[in-house]
Amino acid sequence: MKKKFVFIPNSNVLTNNSIKIWTEKLSDLFTDWTFLSPKNKEEALEEISDADAAYGTMDNDLLSAAQNIKWLQAPAAAPDEGFYFDELIKHPIVVTNFKEIYNDHISIQILSYILSFAKNSHIYRDQQNEKIWKQLPETQHEIFLPESTVIIIGVGGIGLETARICKAIGMTTIGIDAKKIDSSQWLDEVFLSKDLISQVPKGDFIVSTIPHNPITEGMFNYSFFSNMKKSSFFINIGRGKTTSLNDLDHAISNKIIAGAALDVFEEEPLDSSSNLWKYPNVLITPHIAAHGGKYLDERRYEILKENIKSFQENKELKNVVNKSEWH
Repeated sequence: MKKKFVFIPNSNVLTNNSIKIWTEKLSDLFTDWTFLSPKNKEEALEEISDADAAYGTMDNDLLSAAQNIKWLQAPAAAPDEGFYFDELIKHPIVVTNFKEIYNDHISIQILSYILSFAKNSHIYRDQQNEKIWKQLPETQHEIFLPESTVIIIGVGGIGLETARICKAIGMTTIGIDAKKIDSSQWLDEVFLSKDLISQVPKGDFIVSTIPHNPITEGMFNYSFFSNMKKSSFFINIGRGKTTSLNDLDHAISNKIIAGAALDVFEEEPLDSSSNLWKYPNVLITPHIAAHGGKYLDERRYEILKENIKSFQENKELKNVVNKSEWH
């Protein structure tokens, strides 16, 4: 009997054309599977009733209708809040995600922030907009990177790639993660999350790549920023709700830290009334760290293809999620 795979409609990331291409390619590769892409939720409810696996965002209606479902491929590396609802967490279904497909793209974005702060590019850009020719004193936030330290909070694929790049330009790299990780040639030191506060004062750049979950929500607050060096910069490309923007605003305005670069925010878009827009030492990008990345669809497809093969051979799937921790 053929196994059945359903692409849930309106699952973002993939276009209808991409799903059509994937369905055709997978059907040719896995002849003992049926791949379906229903056009709307009504069709999806019918098709998913006897499906073995699915791709996309599952709601409670679909989960209740899926009497045979065993595996769900999430459409992103870290899906939006609400993806892991209570019923899904309690259900025996295995969830996998697309983590690590953005490693190179996002780590380069992080490097761009570090270089901008190190060489004052953000300030000179503001001066350019005002047609001002003025050289800043070399002592004004001029950072010699080979003598600086980056602390990377969240040492997954993005964190390790960031460490590799930072190490290549001579920086000292410290990794901090919730899980015990093996030593890496790109990390000079590795610590568990419980040691975070004791390590933070060492950093010239504090980089967060961590996901949002009940544990990490609001963890970057005024108390955290108060433990940073006054000359250090905070960078967040993980998830917006890990950081209290109100507390960050106070830390910037009170000169508790030197500045910040943010690609993600508690609420998006960032409200136009936010003080963070006006600070010259704050870089704001509109959640684009992974945008324009080549080969992302190809990488998604390869992970899905590998997991379908593993599923039919009863082998462990790639990128299995701890549903209660959302990652």
